[in-house]
Order: sequence, then C-alpha cells, then structure tokens
Amino acid sequence: MEGSVGPLRQKLFPVPCVAIAAFLVLCCVNVVGLAQNADPNALHAGPLFDHFDLTLAPGERTEAAGPFYYSERQDTQRTLAVPPLFAHVVDPATDSEEFDFLYPVVGYDRFGEQYRFHIFQLLSFAGGASQEESYRSRFTLFPIYFQQRSPLPDENYTAVLPFYGHLKHRLFRDEIFFVMFPFYIQSRKADVVTDNYVYPFFDVRRGDGLRGWQLWPFYGVEHKTVTTSTNGFGDVQTIPGHDNLFVLWPFFFREKAGIGSDNPEWTEGSIPAFSLFRSPRRDSTTVLWPFFSRVDDREKKYREWDVPWPFVVFARGSGKTTTRVFPFFSHARSTYLESDFYLWPFYKYDRIHADPADRRRTRILFFLYSDIDERNTETGGRRHWVACLPLFSFRQELNGTRRLQVIALTETYLPNSKSMDRDWEPLWSFWRSERNPKTGAANQSLLWNLYRHDSRPGFRRTSMLFGLFQSRTDAKGNHVRVCYVPVRK
Repeated sequence: MEGSVGPLRQKLFPVPCVAIAAFLVLCCVNVVGLAQNADPNALHAGPLFDHFDLTLAPGERTEAAGPFYYSERQDTQRTLAVPPLFAHVVDPATDSEEFDFLYPVVGYDRFGEQYRFHIFQLLSFAGGASQEESYRSRFTLFPIYFQQRSPLPDENYTAVLPFYGHLKHRLFRDEIFFVMFPFYIQSRKADVVTDNYVYPFFDVRRGDGLRGWQLWPFYGVEHKTVTTSTNGFGDVQTIPGHDNLFVLWPFFFREKAGIGSDNPEWTEGSIPAFSLFRSPRRDSTTVLWPFFSRVDDREKKYREWDVPWPFVVFARGSGKTTTRVFPFFSHARSTYLESDFYLWPFYKYDRIHADPADRRRTRILFFLYSDIDERNTETGGRRHWVACLPLFSFRQELNGTRRLQVIALTETYLPNSKSMDRDWEPLWSFWRSERNPKTGAANQSLLWNLYRHDSRPGFRRTSMLFGLFQSRTDAKGNHVRVCYVPVRK
C-alpha cells in the first residue's frame, strides 16, 4: 500500500508548488512592469509591494515582503527598516539620527554632534561637542572599564574595576576615586566627601560644616552645623543642620534634621520594638514595626493607622482618606490623587488630577489590560490609549487621530517605545486601522496589505489578494483592475 501511495504523492506534490510559484512570479512581473511605467497609483501588490500616503501625518510609506521591509517619509523624517533586523531614522531638520540593530541589542543615537552607540547597554561609546568643549568622547565596558577624554584636562578620567580608577559625573556622584575596590573608594557629591574603607562597612564623611564616621552596623555618628549658600539669583539661603547616631543598626538610631529651620525633625527608634518621629508638622509612632503605627499629619490634615503597614491602613482627614485591606480592596483619596484596587492585582485604578491635567489609568492583572485616559480640562484635548495583551491596542492622540492594531504583544507594558513600534510591531500587526478626523483620511489593512482600503475626501482605493483586484475612485472616475488588467475606467 505504501509503495502505491509514494509514486502518487510524488506526482501530485509538485502541482500546488508549481501553481504557487507561477502565481508569485506573475505578481512580481506585474509589479516590475508597473514600476517601469512609473505609475505610483498602480503599485499595489499586497504583501509583496505597496505604496500609499500616510493617514495620521503628512508623508508616504512603502511596504514590501510582508512585515519585513518598509520605508517612510514623514515631514522631514526618513525611516528605512527591515524588521526585526534593523531600523534607520534620519531627520535633517533636527540634525538627528537613530539606528537599531536587533533592538535592544545594538543602538546608535545622534543629535547634532552628540552621539551614543551601545551594545546591550554594557559596551558603549558616546561623545560630541558642547558649549563648553569642542569635543568629548566616552567609552564604557560596564562595570569593568570607564574612560572619558576631553580638551579640558580636569574632565579626563580612566577607571579599571576593581584595581584603580577615577570617575566624574557618573553613578550618581560628582566624582569617584578608588583603589582595589571595595578596599578604598572616595566619592564626592556637591561639597560632601566620603572616604570608604572596605565599602560599605567603614567610612568617614566631611563637608561644609559636616563631620561624621561609621563602622556599620556597629556604630555611626554624623553632625552638620547650620550653613549658608548663595543661589543663582544671588540670594543667600540657609542650609539646615542635622545630627545622626546609630548603635548596632537598626536596633538603635537617633536622627535630628532641619536644625535651624522652621520645621526641625526628630527621629528615634529601635527596630522592631519602636520608632518615633516628631516635628511641628507631622508626628508618627510605630510599635512592633510594622504591626502598629499611627500618623498625625497636621500639614496635610489627616490621621492614619497602620495595623500592619502596608497591608491594613486607615486614614481620615481632609488631606487624605484611605481604607485598605490588602489584597482584598483599597480606596485612597487625597487632594490630587486617587487609588483603588480590588483583589490585587486583578483590578487597579489610579487618577492624578491637577488642573489642567487629568490622568486616569485602569489595569487588570498588571499588564493584561491597560486603559490610560489623559485630558486637558482647559482645552478639552484628550489622549486615550487602551491595550489588551495580546489581542489589540488602541490609541487616540490629542489631535484626534486614532489607530487600532490587532495583535499587540508589548504595547501594554511598553506603550511609548519608539524602537519597539518600528522594529518589532510590524511583525504581529495583522490588522491596522487608522483615522484622521481633521483631514477625513482613513485606512484599513489586513495581513500586511493582503487587503487594504484607503479613503479621503474625493478618493477611495481598495486592493486585495496581492493586487489581483484593485479599485480606485477619484475625480477622474472609477478604475478597476482584475489580475492587473484594467477592466473599467
């Protein structure tokens, strides 16, 4: 039996393959022929090739090979992409350039003479001219090697971790110097210099009116006197002082902050036994942390009880109202904020309201469903974004333009990633629908233009099945093509 089926299969198998190949060759031949005739309105072959005007902004776009190639012109910006391999964006008007290769593996960004190239954010080159320097270059192999070169000698540095190094304006510090890290490291932020020996266990701190040292976690002390400084407007400002002490942290600690100000603060505690905070504006008492806490905030006008924090919280007052029993439900209100959840993380709602901005967000199961609604209460403008992983995403911008996409794999947790939109989104955007109410333009596309419909006032165009059927209606009349042959004008 198997011997009889084998020859039959060998005879039948080439038939559909030959038919498909002939069909693709026919489409390609017609596309080439139309291109040679230089008729842009006729270049519509579905996933093989399509050229059309943009709907949401002035410009045009060319797509080919399904989701694996497109080029776009939007105002002065030019984009060329082969998803997901690379994307290149150039804008001569702003003198900027972007390049992604297998995002987020490799990236290059340039704005004017400033540039940055990175591989996985670990190996990076950056530099360019600035107002202070004719040129600056920076090389990083994180976290092993750091280098910067500049015409200003004070801005040069080299660091090889863990042996020896000198850094400036890196890692949240103005300056860092180390030898055989972690045995010795010196850092500076503003006027405060910290010398660490066997980081983070022993350090000595000094600054303007500041002295302190610690042998963590056994003992530490720091004192700062009241000092003054002059701001950029020439006004003299008072910088409050503080006193800090800990013994066998966190079993005993005492802190005094805001010394010399109108709101001096005092904190003392022995965790987990108790913690006390006192100031003219706010008092807080915690016993058997985090089980029993009480807060009296006179500045924001509310009182709060936590038993224990943050699971069971009750707050009452004109400045804040909260009822929370985690994870079952929570209702929280303040002057500008609202926050609710039920069976966390099943349902979560947040609102920020501070005229003219009003922003609301609703989420279900973290990023499974997300709805963001932003409004301008003065102008009436609205930005609305809805996404349901992995089904769809919908966007409405302030100018009224709308876009619907099916499928959406990353839009719920990366809603504003330009690189994801141009490098990966085309691969799974099976259905796209766009509408611009100001111009009256709209378009719909299924399976990378296997079916596509474009419309605007006085114009309609439909193409389907690799362009085997095309219809266009404009001021000159109605035009129909079947198998690329005109059948009606």
